[in-house]
Amino acid sequence: TVRKPEQGTAPKLFYINGNDVAMHPTATQRSPETFMWADVLPLHPGKNGLAAHHTNASKPGKTSPSGTPLRTPQPQGTPWAGPIQMGGKMAEHMVQVAYNAQHLIPWHWPVPAYLVTKGIGAGIFMLLSLGFIFNLFPQDGLLNLVAGFISLLFIGITTGLLIFDLEKPQRFLSIVLRPQWKSWLTRGAYILIGFSALTGIWWLFEAGAYFGWLNSSLVEGVRPVVYWLGLPLAVGVAVYTAFLFGQAEGRDLWQSSLLPFHLIIQALMVGSGVVLLLDAFITLDGSAAQFARTMFIGAILLDLFITLFGEFGMPHASEVAAKAAHEISHGHYKNHFWFGSITLGHVVPLLLLLFDNPVFTVLPAGAAIAGLYAFEYAYVMAPQEQPNS
Repeated sequence: TVRKPEQGTAPKLFYINGNDVAMHPTATQRSPETFMWADVLPLHPGKNGLAAHHTNASKPGKTSPSGTPLRTPQPQGTPWAGPIQMGGKMAEHMVQVAYNAQHLIPWHWPVPAYLVTKGIGAGIFMLLSLGFIFNLFPQDGLLNLVAGFISLLFIGITTGLLIFDLEKPQRFLSIVLRPQWKSWLTRGAYILIGFSALTGIWWLFEAGAYFGWLNSSLVEGVRPVVYWLGLPLAVGVAVYTAFLFGQAEGRDLWQSSLLPFHLIIQALMVGSGVVLLLDAFITLDGSAAQFARTMFIGAILLDLFITLFGEFGMPHASEVAAKAAHEISHGHYKNHFWFGSITLGHVVPLLLLLFDNPVFTVLPAGAAIAGLYAFEYAYVMAPQEQPNS
């Protein structure tokens, strides 16, 4: 037999008469506080640097007659020929983790931050492109200049975060100069480079026309080409991470078919929010402001629906993915999810938009961005692997 065949990976090692419990990562329903001969590295540092482990301890007060706290019974997910059978039932207390390869979480705040900055940069350009292609609002040189600069700025921050998160930043040159085209890390890098180059050239034309250095007819001829070519690139910038996550076979929660659409909606949400924010500093055309407002509200509602009823409402394809989703919605990251993402990132912006005041055009965008970061942080950091027994 092989380990985790449901991932579709080619096995490099076959086990002859291997113990099912030792090969089933979720056979042990809790993260141990200690191994037999080693300490356990904490997944999440608690107070005073101590480990904050995820256990299935029951609520306070549920104890045995001797006063020993009782754990809530959990299904083991193992076949009938489990480790030890007593009277037809598994002796759960005798299933313990002896040792497991310990790995600290290899990513931290830069990864969720890069997802947010990437969404802002791509979302702004997507909004401008849609407005031009469908003739939803007239072209405004000042809006294109300011919004284009912000888009380029956040894409630059995204690239910086990606390089910063590499253990050896010089590896970025290897990705670009010695590309492995089957990897979405390489494909994503080139999508970012192509989008940045196209947007940068367009912005230079917009700046030249706005300050009178170039003839305005020249930039009017460039815009259709840039918007039609840039829109699929902007979508690629927003969505390629879904396919990159999909190649991470050890992270079951990331194997979601909804993730590409979710990332596009999130990019439109924060991108339209930033454009709407600009209305407090530069006077937008009424139709442009209305389009940004409509897109912002629609994206928030759609993102809320996908999050609650799609990503976390439907049954998950594997036990590990279900556990990770539960860890986000009801476990260690529940505050990030309910108070950060749902309340701050969705409910608060919708309530603020009810007030017709310039101040309340600034706050909704900030709340949506902060809520998106809280969601991405929980989504990226939630553990998706359990130790072997």
